[in-house]
Amino acid sequence: MFLVLLCPLFVLGDVSPIPQEVVPEHIQGAKPRNVVFILADDHRYDAMGFLGHPLAITPNLDKLASSGAYLKNALVTTSLCSPSRASILTGLYTFRHKVIDNQRPVPDGMIFFPQYLQQAGYTTAFVGKWHMGGESDEPRPGFDYWVSFKGQGYYIPPDSNYTINVNGNRVKQDGHNTPLMTRYAIQFLEQQRTSNKPFFLYLSHKAVHAEFIPEEKYRGTLANRSVSLSRRVEPPDRANVKNLPRWRLDQRNSWHGADFPLHSADSIESLYRGSCETLRSVDDSVGSVMTQLESMGIADETLVIYMGDNGFLFGEHDLIDKRVAYEASIRVPMLASCPELIKPGTIVDQMVGNIDVAPTVMEAMGLKRPAHMDGQSFLPLLRQEPIPWRDYFLYVYYWEQNFPQTPTMFALRGNRFKYITYYGLWDADELFDLENDPQELHNLFFEPKHSSEKTAMQERLYDMMEELGGMQIPMNRPRGGQQNKRLRSRDATSAAFPEALIVDEPLRKIVN
Repeated sequence: MFLVLLCPLFVLGDVSPIPQEVVPEHIQGAKPRNVVFILADDHRYDAMGFLGHPLAITPNLDKLASSGAYLKNALVTTSLCSPSRASILTGLYTFRHKVIDNQRPVPDGMIFFPQYLQQAGYTTAFVGKWHMGGESDEPRPGFDYWVSFKGQGYYIPPDSNYTINVNGNRVKQDGHNTPLMTRYAIQFLEQQRTSNKPFFLYLSHKAVHAEFIPEEKYRGTLANRSVSLSRRVEPPDRANVKNLPRWRLDQRNSWHGADFPLHSADSIESLYRGSCETLRSVDDSVGSVMTQLESMGIADETLVIYMGDNGFLFGEHDLIDKRVAYEASIRVPMLASCPELIKPGTIVDQMVGNIDVAPTVMEAMGLKRPAHMDGQSFLPLLRQEPIPWRDYFLYVYYWEQNFPQTPTMFALRGNRFKYITYYGLWDADELFDLENDPQELHNLFFEPKHSSEKTAMQERLYDMMEELGGMQIPMNRPRGGQQNKRLRSRDATSAAFPEALIVDEPLRKIVN
């Protein structure tokens, strides 16, 4: 078992420190309801059937959206597995919980919101991928029922002796990971059938993380479906007249680039099909959970939230994977169902983040949001109540030695404009008009007519970083391997410098 010593972690800015004790505060007169939170890994924001996606077959997610709410502008604070999952569990920005890569556990002193649920007398369960610290799969604080595995785990057990952790016991993995985790989740729900205590279930899938391994019954089912990928940008040996960041043009020939994706010979199209074939089991999982809730007679009163931990690029900007601040990376699918609370077909336009999950679950279960959390409950938005809400959403990503092709970046996403700055690089920052350029193809950063938007968003970004305590960059010692290779046959030369940063004549004369 993990022993977590709660010590105050103070941060800069006007934020409350993380408390030393877990003391839940009940909302007066509120009736706690059951909550099921289902998390998928690397599920693109648009890869759902009801959105007209050419490869995604998701009848159960489609039903969840039609019977409940679709949160169309759901975002993550950092598009990477462990940092995003830490934000979900703590309600904190990445620079506060300090989980900045996929190699390390959550630091001592952090509080996971299910600890509040436990202290309030509710029953809690975690089933699936934890992934904050890969060396152990021992039960973490806040959960009565625990099923997990080390690190990324395996879709198919690597050998006959491979085991997972089931409530502190070593148990052999029986078959494909996705349906197995679903069976354990159903087992927990069945145990609640005769209980009078409110429960919280966190079902956290490994799928659809690369390398994609669908269940056998779904393997090859999308082989004959075509998909049109995002148009490619200019090759890096041409003049960079569109003022694209050099790092991005260089990254196209890398582990995270369309020219050398995951250092494989596979096409982006084949990888995309593999992802969506793997997604079909996640959709089955959602259907199984909903069927179980219906059999227990609690489907109408239970809040079910479905979400992806981060987005995924399949060729946009000539990239693959996540980490970057572009829309396909930071946007995630998010759906919610609770017939007692949510009208069928509800669409939430506001920017909702992974930091908002903890306060939302706590409010649904009759508990107040702890003052130290950065997120806010979006339960009123699901009920279509007019409340003040954020106009900007902050995004951060910190450079990893494991994947050196992506720099540290900070971004501010508004309802119309997005500003991205790359820290420590001599390169082009970016400004996009999401209303008129949703694919983010035209960098407006150097255009004089948008200088006011650029300046305002730059100032607002640093204001928010300062207010939230993010002006210091967290660092870790290197750990794990490096994916730092380029493929010579795909042009391994460096990209051209942004044209806006090149002049034809000297700008000064120093010596007269």
